[in-house]
Amino acid sequence: MTPATRFCFLTTFYPPYHFGGDAIGVQRFARGLAKRGYHVTVIHDADAYAVLTGGAVPPPEAIDPFGVRVVTLRTALPIVSTLLTQQVGRPVVNGPRLRRLIDEGQFDVIAFNNVSLIGGPGLFAYGNGAAKVYLAHEHWLVCPTHVLWRHGRELCNGRECVRCQLRHHRPPQLWRFTHLLERQAEQIDTFVAMSEFSRGKHREFGFPRAMEVLPNFVSDPPATAVDAPRPHERPYFLYVGRLEAIKGVDDLIDAFAHEHGPDLLIAGSGTQEESLRARANGNARVRFVGSVPASGLSAYYRHAIALLAPSLCFETFGLTLIEAFSYGTPVIARRLGPFPEIVEQSGGGELFDTNAELRAAMQRLHAAPELRRQMGAAGHAAYRRNWSEDAVIPRFLDIVERARAHRQRSVH
Repeated sequence: MTPATRFCFLTTFYPPYHFGGDAIGVQRFARGLAKRGYHVTVIHDADAYAVLTGGAVPPPEAIDPFGVRVVTLRTALPIVSTLLTQQVGRPVVNGPRLRRLIDEGQFDVIAFNNVSLIGGPGLFAYGNGAAKVYLAHEHWLVCPTHVLWRHGRELCNGRECVRCQLRHHRPPQLWRFTHLLERQAEQIDTFVAMSEFSRGKHREFGFPRAMEVLPNFVSDPPATAVDAPRPHERPYFLYVGRLEAIKGVDDLIDAFAHEHGPDLLIAGSGTQEESLRARANGNARVRFVGSVPASGLSAYYRHAIALLAPSLCFETFGLTLIEAFSYGTPVIARRLGPFPEIVEQSGGGELFDTNAELRAAMQRLHAAPELRRQMGAAGHAAYRRNWSEDAVIPRFLDIVERARAHRQRSVH
């Protein structure tokens, strides 16, 4: 594969029009390829973001520093456009423009990501001749709400999709009562899960296609991170992520209810922020530092005793875990989803089920700086082997080569 290879990433959300890790993951893949000289175009939908935020749209980012071409779709009727796609599973309003962009781009490879509101499964038919790879950053292929969090209150272990969508205040998707996904999935050469756990969940919930496994990655920390000054005087544990019920931050606040010990710094924002502040009830050991840009997180990661990952839902991966490892910081993660896979593969942290186990793990790492150092070093070594850009992008290119070979065989 030569640098002349032309990639297109199709995704609903892309920074700054995004809510979480799936869009960050897409951006990292796109930039990782662009750094290596490939032609990369990202096409995303700002209408969906505007609808879900009640019309709030951030200013567009400046020209991508790595040369990624970013095309932002907007229409005069964002609610209509988004609802039609959500219901029929095809890019109704933006369909002609999408087809024109893809045809004119003459792409060799199309990487589909979270396409829920940019085109749904109907988008898979676009780009005849290109090798097609689907990266499952979320569980959208098997879950209308993407997160396998049933009725907004519990892990999903069986389908109750209509009731669940209504509980999430979303209209049931008409296309999911047809065989559209199964038919359109035949257009994709390779499906990719972000962890062994996520591949297993797709299989468990009836996704019929085989999936390869390729993890997300983070780029190396900036050189200035080594000398980054402490962002907080007292010893602290760190949480980084959205403040939503599925993230389990309530349990962290409860674990810091006693008077003595290190602090908890919470970096992030979300719909649960107000209730979490109320739960902390003025506890001086719990500090909300708000949304911190990626460039500002270096110091927080670098000086934390450990990153805390208490998510209650079935994540597809654990980006913040490997971000912590990249700074040599260990993690304490809930024994759920892909977190055990990451922690056991790295030796870079501990797992917990209960708040008592969480508190015990925090006490061990706080009381034993050498143990913290050893776990952090193990996590960093695993990051270099498994989850760095230099480790993952070549594996992605191998997957793409196999997808192109599959496409050529199917044509002939």
